[in-house]
Amino acid sequence: MAEPKDPSRLQLNDQGRLRHFLTLDGLDKATLTEILDTADSFIEVGARSIKKVPLLRGKTVVNLFFEASTRTRSTFELAAKRLSADVLNLNISTSATSKGESLSDTLQNLEAMASDMFVVRHSQSGAPHFIAESVTPNVSIINAGDGRHAHPTQAMLDMLTIRQHKGQFEGLKVAIVGDILHSRVARSQIRALNTLGVAEVRVIAPNTLLPVDIESLGANVFSTMQEGLDSVDVIIMLRLQKERMEGALLPSEHEFYELYGLTTEKLKYAKPDAIVMHPGPINRGVEIESAVADGPQSVILNQVTNGIAVRMAVMSMAMSGQTAAISAATSE
Repeated sequence: MAEPKDPSRLQLNDQGRLRHFLTLDGLDKATLTEILDTADSFIEVGARSIKKVPLLRGKTVVNLFFEASTRTRSTFELAAKRLSADVLNLNISTSATSKGESLSDTLQNLEAMASDMFVVRHSQSGAPHFIAESVTPNVSIINAGDGRHAHPTQAMLDMLTIRQHKGQFEGLKVAIVGDILHSRVARSQIRALNTLGVAEVRVIAPNTLLPVDIESLGANVFSTMQEGLDSVDVIIMLRLQKERMEGALLPSEHEFYELYGLTTEKLKYAKPDAIVMHPGPINRGVEIESAVADGPQSVILNQVTNGIAVRMAVMSMAMSGQTAAISAATSE
């Protein structure tokens, strides 16, 4: 399945409001800032005794996960429930698609159940874009990660975490470390960071774990932690995605940790107040030392908390934009 060429055509309605959330490509700084501001307004919902707002009351959200995930699916489910939506979790491994039914037939049956939103996670790049082109106009599609292409809600919860701890994006130097080649998260992070106006995005990895087009995405490449972490404000560690690797891209996990794992000593290369992030799940002793992951500069658990608020923001904004698009179409 080919990667989408013009996702902005589908993502925004005629008024420029979000109706699908497929990728950060084509979205401007104002839209990303609106997502962050909306997410900020939802943070306090999690601290209430009754953790609900009525914005999606009467709406049905389907978690359509063709690829296994615990953290992402659970945070999307919590986000939808806190917005008062009804939630259907579809286990694709035991669903009709594994019995020979086509994806289109499955989608049509879900649409016939009056579903309002599909949260899609798929191993093939461009799958959410394909679904957005295929569904009826009254259904919103949210990308929960597709192949090596994009993971936009993860990138936005990372941006929210950075803004909370650093106040602004201007002037920041951010380093992304590890398996860049297989990471849809890294691609979305690079896009978001550049759109929001950071001073520099760096990637630190062995050559075997770098995509050939990485510099064209807006990142400067470093091959050593000492050079790459020098004077950075934010360090984002990535998981080694061994399930996506073909061939011997790494000599060993031990050697990777020695050269690119974030330890207490390597952390000293960065600014004293640098924050440490990781989208999870963490492989301790492979990508990051436990003393760093659990240390005072780590904001990893903040990222998890922010994931719910960001997904609430995206879902509420997309549903609002979808409703506006339908209203405009029916009034013509």
